[in-house]
Amino acid sequence: MHIAEAIDPDVDLHIPGQRRELIRQHGAVLAVISLGGGLGALARYGITQLLPTRPGQFPWGTFVTNVSDCFAIGILMVLITEIWSAHRLVRPFLGVGFLGGFTTFSTYTLEIRGLLQPGTATIAFAYLSGTLVCAMLTVLTGVTLARITFLRRTVRGDQR
Repeated sequence: MHIAEAIDPDVDLHIPGQRRELIRQHGAVLAVISLGGGLGALARYGITQLLPTRPGQFPWGTFVTNVSDCFAIGILMVLITEIWSAHRLVRPFLGVGFLGGFTTFSTYTLEIRGLLQPGTATIAFAYLSGTLVCAMLTVLTGVTLARITFLRRTVRGDQR
């Protein structure tokens, strides 16, 4: 298994030599993160169009986005850390890029703040707690399902 190295936080992008070194060593990783992030953001936009948030109502679009993202990250992390040795760009593309661009916990916090008004505070607290509980449960569900599926394949001898 290949463990990716973190990009050096000591690189000063204002120094041309250091900037070239960063691109030369990490250009492919930065490119796949950018591509994945753009695709994830487009997918999120699609969900917000299907499930628009109306003022004073439960933000189902953001809820579905964040909870489904947590399920996917649970599956992905098992797949790339326990089941198969993925190409070095898979994790940055899917985990950091696509799923990072898809999830929107910043919108979640803004929506909670907006709901903390007289008449919608109950919705705010339901949204706050419901998202956290469901997100944690779906991560665990994704991890468990991925492991069970892999274990079943291993026991049957179907491992690829």
